[in-house]
Amino acid sequence: MDISAIKSYFLTLSELQRSDLLGLLKDIGGADVPVGVLSARREVLDNKQGSCSHCGHRKYVRFGTKSGSQRYKCKSCMRSFTEHSGTWMAGIHRKDKIEGYLRLMVDEQSLDKIKESLSINKKTAFDWRHKILASLSETDKDGFTGITESDETFFLRSEKGRRTSDREPRKRGGTSKSRGVSEDQVAVVVTQDRKSSLDLTVATMGRLKKIDIENAIGDRIRSGHVVLCSDAHVSYKGFAIDNHIEHHALKAVIKQRVKNKVYHIQHVNSTHNRLKKWLDNTFWGVSTKYLQQYLNWYRVKERLKGNAQLTREFSLRTTKDIKAGVKFGQIHGHYENLIINTNIN
Repeated sequence: MDISAIKSYFLTLSELQRSDLLGLLKDIGGADVPVGVLSARREVLDNKQGSCSHCGHRKYVRFGTKSGSQRYKCKSCMRSFTEHSGTWMAGIHRKDKIEGYLRLMVDEQSLDKIKESLSINKKTAFDWRHKILASLSETDKDGFTGITESDETFFLRSEKGRRTSDREPRKRGGTSKSRGVSEDQVAVVVTQDRKSSLDLTVATMGRLKKIDIENAIGDRIRSGHVVLCSDAHVSYKGFAIDNHIEHHALKAVIKQRVKNKVYHIQHVNSTHNRLKKWLDNTFWGVSTKYLQQYLNWYRVKERLKGNAQLTREFSLRTTKDIKAGVKFGQIHGHYENLIINTNIN
């Protein structure tokens, strides 16, 4: 059957049949599958481009195999490790389901659909998601250059998935009992330049302070390389002075949107809106405990927007962090510190 005959047959199908056929062709073609993600770290290590997952030393030798995984021995600390040690895949028994999971995750399927598709426990699907997201905490975090916009946005504190004892449970999309900015709200600092660098950081509960901005972006902004645009919040002014950064503040009280036809924070404000719609529409909101994890996901998602090999590129990024397992274990501690520091202040 030639192409014209196939086309003619395709046009005789119903809209639903066409959709089903296109989905089947995509599955068969495999144009966007995480090919080789399981062996990606092995390739890096075998090419002597990796490092020991225990001490970070770059000299190691092959040291047999363990449960089908290549094993290595570090020449510095003399400890052994496998190709998956330290990565989010360490300790996962059903590695045969990893590639399918990553594809479903990139498609932003719900945990229930992932559970049904892969025949795994929902708790397993949840843990895998956050192990993966922990591996993205430092991915695509370049320094800022040129005109850089920064502004905070707020999310209502959420204990989604957990029974609350200190207050009455709220329905999704509820409001705080306190007016204005309060400690019921989580401040997220969003910073981006006019190229492709983006940072989203859970900074504090309640009002933003200069130290929160410093902790969020201080190590990625250098004097002479950045022109900072923000609102007129005094904390940004203090941060710019301390770091000797050229700063342009937009004064909302006089409805100042653009300064000198070039300085504004409209890109950041657009990111605020798109981020909140994504979290609300895709996940029906997320727990404050895991908010930073989803911010990591959104940052990488934005960097890979329009990539023809989206699943592959996303998957390969998840294999690079050999401290992902440690970071996954620190999620609860970071959340506790956020709450404790709020209560102290």
